[in-house]
Amino acid sequence: MKVFNAMMRVVAVCVLMGLAGAAAAQQAYPNRPVRLISPNAPGGSTTLLGRIIAQKLTERLGQQVILENRAGGNGFIAGEAVAKSPPDGYTLLIITNTHLITPLLIPAPYDTVKDFAPVGQFARNETILVVHPSVPANSLQEFIALAKSKPGQLNYASSGGGSPLHLSTVLFERMTGVTMQHIPYKGGGPGVIDLIGGQVQLSFQTPIAVTGHVKAGRLKALAITGKQRSPGLPQVPIFIEAGLPGFDGISSAQGIIAPVGTPREIINKLAAEIANVVAMPDTKEKLIDQGAEPFTSTPEQFAATIKTDIARFAKLIKEANIKID
Repeated sequence: MKVFNAMMRVVAVCVLMGLAGAAAAQQAYPNRPVRLISPNAPGGSTTLLGRIIAQKLTERLGQQVILENRAGGNGFIAGEAVAKSPPDGYTLLIITNTHLITPLLIPAPYDTVKDFAPVGQFARNETILVVHPSVPANSLQEFIALAKSKPGQLNYASSGGGSPLHLSTVLFERMTGVTMQHIPYKGGGPGVIDLIGGQVQLSFQTPIAVTGHVKAGRLKALAITGKQRSPGLPQVPIFIEAGLPGFDGISSAQGIIAPVGTPREIINKLAAEIANVVAMPDTKEKLIDQGAEPFTSTPEQFAATIKTDIARFAKLIKEANIKID
């Protein structure tokens, strides 16, 4: 009996030591640098916003958060790298709606929902309708009337077939009854350049891409999505003010996800720190200066948003018979 009791004490001590070790390991996270992967090239809006968050997370976590660009392959290169990484919280991925939309058009090397664990959002990019200054319309209603009088004659730029900018325009056409000519580009930047040059007449864009051009008079902004006006462009009405209630475009939510299986304690810690970072006045100012709206969510809220958005995008793509270019 004494031997049995002694053995039980040894087992109990080992269990307690194991639990203590696990707890210590969780408390110690992170104990080495964290990689935050962007699926876009350096200089893009996702990278710019990601750099702001990475710098602040470095300060909060006490370990360097390294922003790493893994562009190419329609975002699949970055997504696959994270999906196949150990689920330990040391490899994370920045996503926008492109991460959700592209696999609906092209087979992806991972499952958008099952292979990732949502951590949280840090910003939203609304969708803004901009036109070349030569377009004879100074309000949304004037533009709709103009487009209806010239069916198929106005050209619009997008960052590619099936992109959020393309889907936003498709939604606009369906809601207003106008038809326009789609000119897809390999990215948002080239489309903006041609819009400024007058090669295309209009585009739905993210504020980060066009705010400077609107302020300089190189483009006219007619309306922006969202529930309130943008702090960066307070003179631009939201769509409900401009006479098109119910239009929300395909606003892009920037967020961070991890490989599926990442411990809940790590997910919750990262989510809390992201929320703390976004709540900082200087972070808010930097995000707004880039044309983004500071925005946070819990892992559960982010997961629900992802599932809802995928269903909405899939429905629109099917109904409009959208194919990727």
